Amino acid sequence: MTDGQMEQVFTWAKERYQDIGVDVEAALRRLSHLSLSIQCWQGDDVNGFEPNAAPLTGSGLAVTGSYPGRARSPAELRKDMEKALSLIPGRHRVNLHAMHGEFPKGADRDTIVPEHYLDWIDWAKERGLGLDFNATLFAHPKAASGFTLSSTDESVRRFWIEHVRRSREVAAFIGLDLEKPCIHNLWIPDGEKDAVVDRWERRSLLRKSLDEAFSRPYPVTEMKDALEGKLWGIGSESFVVGSYDFYVGYALSRGMMPCLDTGHFHPTESVADKVSALLQFSGELLIHVSRGVRWDSDHVAVYDDSLRELAAEVVRAAALSRVHFALDYFDANMNRIAAWVIGARATLKALLAALLEPTERLRELDQAGRLALLEEAKAMPLGIVWDYHCISSGVPPGGAWMDEVRRYESKVLSGRN
Repeated sequence: MTDGQMEQVFTWAKERYQDIGVDVEAALRRLSHLSLSIQCWQGDDVNGFEPNAAPLTGSGLAVTGSYPGRARSPAELRKDMEKALSLIPGRHRVNLHAMHGEFPKGADRDTIVPEHYLDWIDWAKERGLGLDFNATLFAHPKAASGFTLSSTDESVRRFWIEHVRRSREVAAFIGLDLEKPCIHNLWIPDGEKDAVVDRWERRSLLRKSLDEAFSRPYPVTEMKDALEGKLWGIGSESFVVGSYDFYVGYALSRGMMPCLDTGHFHPTESVADKVSALLQFSGELLIHVSRGVRWDSDHVAVYDDSLRELAAEVVRAAALSRVHFALDYFDANMNRIAAWVIGARATLKALLAALLEPTERLRELDQAGRLALLEEAKAMPLGIVWDYHCISSGVPPGGAWMDEVRRYESKVLSGRN
């Protein structure tokens, strides 16, 4: 399609949306100011770059597949992320795990310091990106028992408290240096497979550990804390210490952000419905966008009903400034750069669809009128507006971006072992 043809069909699409009371140009301006936090761990299968890294086995996580071209170093990972970001409209953030730093021999997680992440910070500065951070409480010998912050072994518990304390220190350093608040998110794998008898003790230990790890306050201009619960995990099918209910209670009582991972709930549970409920009591929310298929399987996010409903609820609640979207999946069955781009573009497309909803008109209608207009809105020319946004942002429209991924795979990824 030529530029002239694109302008012509875009003008037609704007008129169609105007007919139902939507200002397309205003929606695109709002979308251009939104940023996603792109997860680094999709590019290396949650391996990290520690000198003595442990396998994910027994950590409650599982990466399937062995597609060629996995990043083997921070430099390769950054290069891959640059390619992915060049195919996603807008300016975004990068989400780091503590295990993705650059470490000297002998460094362990209870000794991490900001210096281990300076190359990431310099890279982000050069490209105008923000950074977020996650403590890494898995894939480590001291997590082999299945318990970290709720361990009954005091030496193990103290090790992980120190790791979280230092992770928050790193996050605050990042936020101060980049002059953009860094969100520090905490997820732990603690739980039991069967025959649970010590729920109270474990959760009491977790609460005590969190109080110690979070004891130092940081300005919100530097760092913000979030807590991510889970329904169940591999090896914790019967009991998850840091459950959704536990972390919501803890976060709201301490002025922190609950994190809602869209793969961490029952398949029939609506994460979208939680947005307006939690925002009555919490200043901000972190949402991890993933896709569970039958279980929390971290499939690549796609433009499906659940993602559209989630984006719509955030927009309807006028909460775009209070909700932070981050991608959180890892799939090595496919080209990893394609996985980043598919999930990011799907999330942005869902947000665009929400911004193009005639919300005010819908509120004025009775139930029948509301349902009728919602049905009509489903057939509006979203794809044309999305392609125009991509072209205006300097990224390929439609599926043309996949050609770039294939070229990169041929020139770069194919040369990796």
